[in-house]
Amino acid sequence: MKKLTKSRDNKMVSGVLAGVAEYFGFDPTLLRIIYGAATLIGVGSPFFLYIVLAIVIPEAPRSNQPKNPTSYGFNSGKKRPEQPAARKEAEKVKEEDWSDF
Repeated sequence: MKKLTKSRDNKMVSGVLAGVAEYFGFDPTLLRIIYGAATLIGVGSPFFLYIVLAIVIPEAPRSNQPKNPTSYGFNSGKKRPEQPAARKEAEKVKEEDWSDF
């Protein structure tokens, strides 16, 4: 059984719109665009509705494993580096070569 919760993986402010989009099975970006347009037009005070939903809708339970263990960061899609990059050493400069005057 599906339960309406705030998203933990795809949140911009509090995860309300992403949670609603995940519940109904469509793209959260599309819902954000529609919601932003409705806020600008002022149809039904969506700003206050968002605040109420952020308070009322429970947060999704934490999971021990990330959904995609090869990615890190907020929707970055980048893979973790296997080994850290080697540090470069700076060139030594003679005392008289660096003056700006």
